[in-house]
Amino acid sequence: MYTHTYRERERERERENMEDGQVNRRLLLEEKIEDPDGGSSGERAAEGGISSSSVTAVVVFSTSIAVVGSFGYGFAAGFSSQAESGIRSDLGLSTAAYSLFGSMLTIGGMVGATVSGKVADLIGRRFAMLLSGVWFILGWLAILFAQGAWMLDVGRAVLGFGIAIQAFVGPAYIGEISPKNTRGGFTAANQLLNCCGLSVVYFVGNLVTWRTLAIIGIIPCMVQVVGVFFIPESPRWLVKIGKEKDLEATLRRLRGKDADVSQEAAEIRDYIEIVQQLPKAKFLDMFQRKYAHSLTIGFGLLLLAIFGGTVGISYYASSIYEAAGCSVSVGTTTMAIVQIPFSVLGLLLMDKTGRRPLWMFSAAGTCLANFLIGLGFLLQNLNQNKDLTAILVFSGIQLYVATFSAGMASTPWVVVSELLPLDIKGSAGSLITFCNWASAWVVSYGYIFILDWNPAGTFFILAGICASTVVFVAKLVPETKGRTLEEIQASLTLFT
Repeated sequence: MYTHTYRERERERERENMEDGQVNRRLLLEEKIEDPDGGSSGERAAEGGISSSSVTAVVVFSTSIAVVGSFGYGFAAGFSSQAESGIRSDLGLSTAAYSLFGSMLTIGGMVGATVSGKVADLIGRRFAMLLSGVWFILGWLAILFAQGAWMLDVGRAVLGFGIAIQAFVGPAYIGEISPKNTRGGFTAANQLLNCCGLSVVYFVGNLVTWRTLAIIGIIPCMVQVVGVFFIPESPRWLVKIGKEKDLEATLRRLRGKDADVSQEAAEIRDYIEIVQQLPKAKFLDMFQRKYAHSLTIGFGLLLLAIFGGTVGISYYASSIYEAAGCSVSVGTTTMAIVQIPFSVLGLLLMDKTGRRPLWMFSAAGTCLANFLIGLGFLLQNLNQNKDLTAILVFSGIQLYVATFSAGMASTPWVVVSELLPLDIKGSAGSLITFCNWASAWVVSYGYIFILDWNPAGTFFILAGICASTVVFVAKLVPETKGRTLEEIQASLTLFT
């Protein structure tokens, strides 16, 4: 009786404080209430059946379908590198024309980013992934049958549009279906498959023509398009659009038919119910003070990762190796090999060490890597040992790829998918994804000019940005490991 009365009082307080954003306070307070028999309601729920935190075959399969799109992302990103000589030879493209072709991926990504979140909210997570797969297929077909530069550019832009949708909806879907104790690892699988796609296109691209490579690129897209018809929709999205009757059935499908999902279902219902009683969020509403913490973290993590060197090193690795006197083929092949095991390592550590320690370790590693590359070019400017320059630059790039893949490559998307409140997740997710693509275009376009200006200075600046990332995470980013999405939102709300 006491617990029931307390909960009613807390519900009333929530309604009184809605406009101030205190929509989740009860979720934290209820954890501290113990029932007359001893133990929390969550503990009783676990005793009543199989734990709702267990990983099931449905969760694994659903995650696999979601991350197939990330494989396609990596494959598309690396395609322009491996297809350059063949396309330029067959279609007679100039250097400028081929550069435009490569950059069209980010242009399409910026356009797709403006609608990705809204699309995911409007048609659901599953069918947003279906739409992404269709755009992928259309893009590859345009490239496959291209007889001139304009069709190549259209195909590349369409690929970028599909990638932008996948980049938002993939992590969001996985975060919303995964048990809280394994959510980070499952979401980080996006980056693992991204790296696998990049590595596959690097290897296979040396063996087949560029048109055959485009055909291979269609395969993972077809798998995702077919697979979405066999996976459940996000339970949180179902409640958001009023399909509460499907909530527990979907959760049992995800957690196991004998699992006790009552507590998880209640938390989702309570959160959605209170959020939906707030005024309907408009685009500018996301800039309210109560969302400042979440948005600052979302924008900060992604922009720091972009400006910390990842786009520049990925796009211009060959130029960097060549300038340092390294073997380009050995360097790029080694990069492709290094990415996969360290991405796996990051996936395994995500839910063991937590997001914050992994991110800070990764940022510190990329800081050291950029410093080593900068030091190598500094010695080159001073006319010191050329072999030492090559060793430092080669080692620095491999260290960057390893430490970035282990943490910074996947952690920001995991954290962003966890931290954005549901009522602004669509609009805020679209804006953050758009800024991510826009920043990538700025860096990819301007990086080569800065590198020509002063290679050593460029990498010392990047090292400073990576160092500031460590401070940013330490001061502003909360740990989200082992917490439900509703608990995370409650903790953020309480500190606004």
